Amino acid sequence: MLDHLSIQCADPDASARFYDAVLAPLGGGRVLEFGPVIGYGRPGRPTFWIGPLSDAHPNRENHIAFVAQDRAAVRAFFDAAVSTGAEALHAPRVWPEYHPNYYGGFVRDPDGNNVEAVCHSPED
Repeated sequence: MLDHLSIQCADPDASARFYDAVLAPLGGGRVLEFGPVIGYGRPGRPTFWIGPLSDAHPNRENHIAFVAQDRAAVRAFFDAAVSTGAEALHAPRVWPEYHPNYYGGFVRDPDGNNVEAVCHSPED
């Protein structure tokens, strides 16, 4: 149901490196840039935006879940995140408490957000 989501980052360059790495396995990448603001998505359709802090308030933790085409993409997302130095929150696995085919992996981005890749399909 979301059209797009935007978050503010304490270190936009570190966040850009993180999201460049973790969104590539999910088929996403940079599609628009306006100075320090970067729009990620698929060609012609930015759906996730990052930019610098706009005021003196500290960031609050957000939970952001990106759709993965399959379970291999969830694992690739997780591996890409960890390779950037991201904290691993939960290695990819089935989460039956959500539903029988919910397969997700969770990490922290450079601003402390809980970022997930999730696939809702059974293993091929």
